[in-house]
Amino acid sequence: MPAKAELTYSEGSKVVPADAPEWAVSASRRIQEKLASTGEVTRAIPPEGVKRVLLHSCCAPCSGAMVEEMSCSDIVEEVVVFFYNPNIHPKKEYEIRKEENKEYCKRIGVEFIDCDYDVKNWYARMKGKEFDPERGHRCTECFDMRMERAALYAHENGFQAIATTNSTSRWKDSKQVDDSGFRAADRYDGMSYWKYNWQSDEMTVRKYEISANEQFYKQEYCGCSYSLRDSNEWRRANGIPKIQIGGETAGLGDRYFSNALVDAAEESQDVVDEFFSQADDLAKAGNDIKERKKMLKVYENRRKNEASDGAVAGLNNW
Repeated sequence: MPAKAELTYSEGSKVVPADAPEWAVSASRRIQEKLASTGEVTRAIPPEGVKRVLLHSCCAPCSGAMVEEMSCSDIVEEVVVFFYNPNIHPKKEYEIRKEENKEYCKRIGVEFIDCDYDVKNWYARMKGKEFDPERGHRCTECFDMRMERAALYAHENGFQAIATTNSTSRWKDSKQVDDSGFRAADRYDGMSYWKYNWQSDEMTVRKYEISANEQFYKQEYCGCSYSLRDSNEWRRANGIPKIQIGGETAGLGDRYFSNALVDAAEESQDVVDEFFSQADDLAKAGNDIKERKKMLKVYENRRKNEASDGAVAGLNNW
């Protein structure tokens, strides 16, 4: 693991590295403009009457900026992180993500709730959706299952609102995530779902700044066995090394976050859009092995000479 380097690129800094990508320069400029016009960076405001928030967390990299933002509120009195992710496969990857999240919460003094790893129930709920595309109905069911469990715990333990770190990533459909949150909260009187643009310039830069400072583990796929399968098939068709679970070496790129600007650039919209476009095509083949191979053949050799051009580096940055 490389030596830690404190990075401070967020909060509209007027000084960014000379090699900063255009998106980072533009984001910094927009934040500066907000500061000049309002005197402060826009802050997330919780739903009315909310004092205690249960934050469902998928991983530490997605948690950092959200926990910090919620804790900065003058209204919210308590934020508790709730880890319930029976979708994560294999168990080794699950334990890596959970333990890192738990240790981070311990360092910053935030309570961490370790919920059940009821993987059998997850697979039962996903039955018949094994070949759905990413962001499809299977993902909706997965979000629903996790948010329903979070809402139940929140209801039983006196929280007024739930939220989820799934809404911070470009790899997720924010509307799909938010809809699951609202449905889960609506099950209980007095329960709210905290919706906010967690992908704003401020939040995005801060998310990667914290991840780099903490040197969090870079995940190479969403989490479930179907995502692992499809991601590896996509990689193989594009001449990219397969995903590595744990260890000091990733299948592609760096194993740990280390530079906020570089890390955020890896999650470029172009990389995300291309992945999902091809994933949708692959999903159309369903479980027909011949059709899946035929579809994957379309992408073969397309990326074999691009391993070092940065165009695919984001694939280990979920």
